[in-house]
Amino acid sequence: MDHQNTRRKKQKLSPESQFRSTLDQCSKTKDLTAAISLYESSPSPTLTLSNLNSFLYICSNSLSDPETRQSAIEFGFKLFHHHSNGDNFKPNEATLTALSRLAAARGDGDYAFELAKSVKKYGVAPKLRTFSPALICFCGGAAAAADKAYEVEEYVGSVGLHLEEPELAALLKVSIESGKENKVYEYLHKLRAALREINESTVAIIESWFSGKNAADVSLVSLDSDRIKEANTRNGGGWHGLGFLGNGEWALQRSKIASNGQCCACNEQLVCVDTDTEETEKFAQSVASLAMERELHSNFKEFQDWLEKHSEYETVVDGANIGLYQQNFAEGGFSVAQLDAVVKEIHSKSKKWPLVVMHKKRVRSILEDASKRELIEEWLDQGVLYGTPYGSNDDWYWLYAAVKLKCLLVTNDEMRDHIFELIGSNFFSRWKERHQVRYTFTKGGGLKLIMPPSYSLVIQESEKGSWHVPIAGEISDESSRTWLCVTRSGSREDEEVSGNLVSNGNNNTS
Repeated sequence: MDHQNTRRKKQKLSPESQFRSTLDQCSKTKDLTAAISLYESSPSPTLTLSNLNSFLYICSNSLSDPETRQSAIEFGFKLFHHHSNGDNFKPNEATLTALSRLAAARGDGDYAFELAKSVKKYGVAPKLRTFSPALICFCGGAAAAADKAYEVEEYVGSVGLHLEEPELAALLKVSIESGKENKVYEYLHKLRAALREINESTVAIIESWFSGKNAADVSLVSLDSDRIKEANTRNGGGWHGLGFLGNGEWALQRSKIASNGQCCACNEQLVCVDTDTEETEKFAQSVASLAMERELHSNFKEFQDWLEKHSEYETVVDGANIGLYQQNFAEGGFSVAQLDAVVKEIHSKSKKWPLVVMHKKRVRSILEDASKRELIEEWLDQGVLYGTPYGSNDDWYWLYAAVKLKCLLVTNDEMRDHIFELIGSNFFSRWKERHQVRYTFTKGGGLKLIMPPSYSLVIQESEKGSWHVPIAGEISDESSRTWLCVTRSGSREDEEVSGNLVSNGNNNTS
């Protein structure tokens, strides 16, 4: 009986199905030889787009093996040219990405770039992986061409994509090899802006720059220390962006950072990097726009106007988050005592009252309790408490206030709800790191405020000209993380100067 069932299954498998089944197996095992044999033994050479993509996938995955590399390139392009002549042929993103990889593998960065740009022609949504082969091709090997790599980067940005560490590292490397000091500086800062920690392979490229003659030769002299400080402050701390400071050779060390943010190698004080003024303002506007789309426009506008007249706050408190902390939700528990402890702790530390944001509905409910009424009325009189309108989402209000006023935000909210996904960005995670204050209450009712870290996990450039690079790796806590410490004996910490880029060798600023 089983034998008959097996025969029926075999009989039901059409030649096309058999071909697809075998191709799937080749794709699963990434067996290029078997895939070529399957194609050449097929009586019908016409391929569906899905089948063509499977073959191209196998080819692109065979490029890392020197024994199959050339065969993969030749077979892949043979298939593409043979099956792309029809009027109805329309490649998708997977097709163009695989072909771009094959073109880059044979050193043809120009063709890889043209293939990637053709996503527009075919109405395909662009992805970074489609453009990466051309960029990497222009950055390395015999086909290295820095200016063409920069052209790819510019195009990638124009279609709304953002480079990641492999692409930024490749651009940094080709800039170093091309002697373009200004571009090296630019890509160090792009790595700083894009990443929290840097992989060892990229760190090795950074080390190759600072240990080389070009890095020792280039120096930004005669720069007023007040200008450096002002730029550092404007950028949120941790970088000034004016150029390599100091003169002479650089000293490179691997170091640890103490809990207070001090480098154990050079004693430089790392900082908790804030977001820059322009970014913060744009973010506040984005939050306001989204809030007014989802809240009653007049209500949120009223809050914005109120905040303009009451901009003295240094701390915003998520009232509901604190009042409901470790309470019995089923019984509607809300601890005014916990909220009061936070308010008093903030006032004792800063001598300023915080702004507590909470629903009017909850405020009204608490006011009905005679034992708590006096405290709430006192908060209202002192401007400590703002009640958000009925039907509103108070998250928009406390978030906007904290961003707009550039102050601390006390909440344990992880800010992962759908409303935060709407504004999710690298900026938002950096903003939270710098501004969110967490809290905990012990069993005895003791309060502990957990302030933002004393320093940020990000590449830092000091006002003295030193650099500190956090290195990625498996660590138990931040105190065990290794950092690359880069200092210069001729730092310009106390000198007053005027502002020209001087290089003892050839200084290519392009």
